[in-house]
Amino acid sequence: MQFQPASELEVMQPASIQEETDPGSQHDEMVVKEEEPDGVFRKHLTREERKAIGKKARENCPRRSHALWMPNSSRPDPVDVVAKADKGRIPDLLALRHGRMAQSPFTFYRGGALAMAIDLATTPYSGLRTQCCGDAHMLNFGGFATPERRIIFSINDLDETLPAPWEWDLKRLSASFVIGSRDNSFSESSARDITLACVRSYRERMAEFSEMKCLELWYYSLSAETLIAEIRNSDRRKQILNRLNKEKGKSVAEDIFPNLTESIEGSHYIKDQLPTIFHPKGYSPGQILDTVKKALNVYKKSLLPAYQKLFDRYELTDAAIKVVGIGSVGTYCWVLLLTAGENDPFFLQVKEARESVLEPFAGKSKFSNHGERIVYGYRLMQPYGDIFLGWTAGELEGRHFFVRQLRDMKISVRVNTLNEELMTTYAEWCGMALALSHARSGDPLAISGYMGKGDVFDEAIANFSVSYADQNEKDYSRFRWAIREGKLDAEYESN
Repeated sequence: MQFQPASELEVMQPASIQEETDPGSQHDEMVVKEEEPDGVFRKHLTREERKAIGKKARENCPRRSHALWMPNSSRPDPVDVVAKADKGRIPDLLALRHGRMAQSPFTFYRGGALAMAIDLATTPYSGLRTQCCGDAHMLNFGGFATPERRIIFSINDLDETLPAPWEWDLKRLSASFVIGSRDNSFSESSARDITLACVRSYRERMAEFSEMKCLELWYYSLSAETLIAEIRNSDRRKQILNRLNKEKGKSVAEDIFPNLTESIEGSHYIKDQLPTIFHPKGYSPGQILDTVKKALNVYKKSLLPAYQKLFDRYELTDAAIKVVGIGSVGTYCWVLLLTAGENDPFFLQVKEARESVLEPFAGKSKFSNHGERIVYGYRLMQPYGDIFLGWTAGELEGRHFFVRQLRDMKISVRVNTLNEELMTTYAEWCGMALALSHARSGDPLAISGYMGKGDVFDEAIANFSVSYADQNEKDYSRFRWAIREGKLDAEYESN
């Protein structure tokens, strides 16, 4: 049975893979091309046919083949990959980026999305596609507020999002649990069991999502309260609920505003907090670059008309550069302070949108603006989106940006404090959240059909994750050596 394109993201003909790879090896780098969508005029396949596509894919890509990680002879030096990822970033911040990555194998992994994309492109591929996160490690999941102010759990960082093989996201996520478990000093057997829990959760929830009707799946979300209620330890469950309620009670005016601003001659501006928040050289608080103002006007046009009207109620008061997470250090990111009157502040985060690390291997984005690419990914992969999510472009070297609210009830899990039981629970949450995002954008029936009901696929991904965690430690050692030898500069922040 020949594969048929069941949607714009789901299936690529096996012949396309064969044309892009050396038939003598499954582990040569490949470029995965996206099929053109047929739209509403396409004749839809039956449920049985869609599931059969997944089962048929096992012939070209056996599930057990995912267990193997073997770097090929052309694999680039990890230090060179870091240097490649540094290109285009703010030079003065590169040492800070390297210092953050150098803290542990886990922080190195978090900053190494490009390195793993290069490696994933050499691994077996089922031929099924979804909208991928592109950097789906465990710390890129968390809680955030819906427009109705409910807290849900989902992927919360999609800077690298692109249509690509769904296995790539799952392998990056599962490997992060081995690395994170080692970082927490768990035993090797516990680390593998936690990773198995993540993959099993993904597989089982994908099967459940495959049985839902289209709109039922589209409206479905993972409520934080529901997830927390399933925690067996009553004391820990109460502790997490208390934190959730505390976060829900916070407001921009009462919590973020006092921490990020200072009063100067009766007016409030963003407070410089070197090295992570600072105004551009030559500009005082309240002095805003014309390029920022122009970019904000372009951003406004990306919003729905009703939200443009809401946005017009605010006045831009200040703009400062803000250094964000490990993977984004050195990119051009801003925090903007807007006000709609006394005690009515509002913050926007403007993040540079660079080419996705997946593009050399999964194909170019169909969007000319990478900010729009990211916004599209958010709207497709998250059950609910930020109403102020939009995109723009700057005059500085033609850079692209996406815009969202800053810290709108965003809750991250402190994984370094989790014991083995809670890490297992968190792994299950991440597995089901990733499955939901992939089910929304791909074909859950085909993916579920490929994985099957047993644990063959789970075991294969767990084996891969352990092997790749070992590879990550070798790469980290090489990276630390480069810092010691002066080949890379590193700046370390004081705690």
